[in-house]
Amino acid sequence: MDRVALRGLKARGHHGVFPKEREEGQPFIVDVVLGLDTRPAAAGDDLARTVHYGIVAEEVVAVVEGEPVNLIETLAERIAQACLKHEGVMEVEVCVHKPDAPITVPFDDVTVTITRSRV
Repeated sequence: MDRVALRGLKARGHHGVFPKEREEGQPFIVDVVLGLDTRPAAAGDDLARTVHYGIVAEEVVAVVEGEPVNLIETLAERIAQACLKHEGVMEVEVCVHKPDAPITVPFDDVTVTITRSRV
């Protein structure tokens, strides 16, 4: 299976279990790796026969900016389901970064990574 990757998609969301997270929001960064067969698109040099990653990027950002959820696990699942709605996408890996998570010790990042497929 071929891969199309979008890395470092940035959006502000209001996800989290604490009131401050819901009220003020915070940045989220998302990486998605789409699994699909790119041979038909390559053979005909035809965008219609692959996934339009610009549209996927906009949809991922819309999910992050959309309805708040408590857990980034839930956010990752919603992003995965949005990606799998694209014809030809058979699998997706989603990594949600929450770099400003409310943690009391020094840290670089918090991530949740999931893989979902049509099968």
